[in-house]
Amino acid sequence: MISHLDQNHLFLFFPAVCKKSLATHNPFAVSLKGSTFRDCKATHFLQLRRLYCFQSSNPVKRLSRNARVKVQDVLLDYLHSSRGYSFMDSEFISKNSPHFIQSLVSEFHEQDDDVAGSLRRFLRYNPINEFEPFFESLGINPHELHLFLPRGMMFLSDDDVLLENFHVLTNYGVPRNRIGKIHKEAKEVFGYPSGLLSLKFQAYENLGLSRSRVIKLIVCCPSLLIGETSSELVTILDWLKKIGIEHDWIGNYLSCSKTYNFKKMLDAMKFLHKVGYSEKQMHNLFMENPALLLEGLEKKVYVFLGLSLKLGLKKNVIYSSFLEYPHILSSKSVKNLLGVVGFLYYIGMGTDDIAHILSNHMHHLSSHPLKGPKAVCFQLKIRKAELCQIIKDDPLKLIILASKLKQNSSVLLSCDESSKHLEKTTFLRKLGYAENSEEMAKAVKRFRGRGDQLQERFDCLVEAGLDYNIAIKMIQHAPMILNQNKVVIEKKIDFLRNILGYPLECLVGFPAYLCYNLERIMLRFSMYAWLKERKAVNPMLTLSSILVSSEERFIKYFVNVHPEGPIIWKGLKSLLQKDKSQHILCI
Repeated sequence: MISHLDQNHLFLFFPAVCKKSLATHNPFAVSLKGSTFRDCKATHFLQLRRLYCFQSSNPVKRLSRNARVKVQDVLLDYLHSSRGYSFMDSEFISKNSPHFIQSLVSEFHEQDDDVAGSLRRFLRYNPINEFEPFFESLGINPHELHLFLPRGMMFLSDDDVLLENFHVLTNYGVPRNRIGKIHKEAKEVFGYPSGLLSLKFQAYENLGLSRSRVIKLIVCCPSLLIGETSSELVTILDWLKKIGIEHDWIGNYLSCSKTYNFKKMLDAMKFLHKVGYSEKQMHNLFMENPALLLEGLEKKVYVFLGLSLKLGLKKNVIYSSFLEYPHILSSKSVKNLLGVVGFLYYIGMGTDDIAHILSNHMHHLSSHPLKGPKAVCFQLKIRKAELCQIIKDDPLKLIILASKLKQNSSVLLSCDESSKHLEKTTFLRKLGYAENSEEMAKAVKRFRGRGDQLQERFDCLVEAGLDYNIAIKMIQHAPMILNQNKVVIEKKIDFLRNILGYPLECLVGFPAYLCYNLERIMLRFSMYAWLKERKAVNPMLTLSSILVSSEERFIKYFVNVHPEGPIIWKGLKSLLQKDKSQHILCI
């Protein structure tokens, strides 16, 4: 169909509206001597009003979409033409500082059509604190701006060192909206002398990391740019290589919304080595559960280890359980085990009996959060001593009597269940579903396919470039994504990036895109492209705005907005039907 559309000029191969070149120019060659300000009192009043707008609960002036675009253009023109900043910087700041723009226009009480003109006249004679929209565009929360605004400066060009390091980051490929996190957690970076920041990037590349992985690492852990190259990271990378995991692997599972502790990661690796994990076992463990490395071991693990030793458990018995059942090392499992110890201690069980139960049933008990002992005794109408004796006689009765999880056939897995079912639940645990929970039981029914098929479909999202943790959140919001085969998912991603020209990040806000029929996607975006070429629609619409509406609404608000729209819509449908018919004949 795409070939037909191209020949008939009905589909536009337009570039992504979100993508921007990383090239920079001589950005801030502007002198302040030529600037004149007619009314400083008005400027001061405006700044006070802007602060009030952020803090007040009173309703603020709402702009229509068209008016907002015009106001953004005014700010772009001011920064680029009046202040002399590069077009790329000016455009990004103007389009990514909505709170600042809202605070500016709150001063003007004209109709939407007149606000842009009023703002243009105001900026002609009054300065603004350029650091406010700049920092907001970098991802810093507007309510935190006062913590980062430099004293005694209003113009970005006054801090040429900050700007130089900012451009080093953007030229290297660091997303602009992530630079705010670096500024918050490693402000020293923006005071580095010329060339130092580039040397730090090169030092991490020399460790064998690709540029994309270096970017991911410094966004997740800005502290890596402070001081010498992280010795912990060097040791971790060497250890990963030793167990057969390539350096770039670690970047696939880092989340830019989190901050990581490399010392904690290294401690986890040392602990697992001490427990007795071989290189192959450690390799398999990290490949199946990357969080054990990236998040490190919780303090609860060490607390449980110490408590178990005090109870009399042999160290080799505990280590053997950790080795055989790695999930015990997770925070949730250790919390459950600590709950078991507390429960048994409360009902009066001796340390030897507690140690015996843990050494023989640690695996089973780690999967079950327990009710409080008082609640269990009240429910069963028995005393603590009686409950203690019941559990001594049959330790697994503790799960039956006290587990918070419902005990039914759809949740508890029997030993003779098929490997297919086990593979699926193993995969679902990686997505965050708790073992033996009601959510797990529902998910088993919701996701279609074997565990290896689901894993393959999930992997194609990560391989396409999505962050591992973000991919998990996408599946949780739109589970139907994984009910399609890998080829279909790949086709939709390819169409999004290479035909529609949207960046992959658009899927984060609208994962349901992957659930829509490819024919629907092609048909609607072909129509949208035709309308956009004739300036009949907003050129900045999101994926959801085009796909979610019913066909009746789409025809009303898209097709019928242009006199020739219905004819083109009918033609597009015919082309699509023709493509489908030819495909069937080929088969």
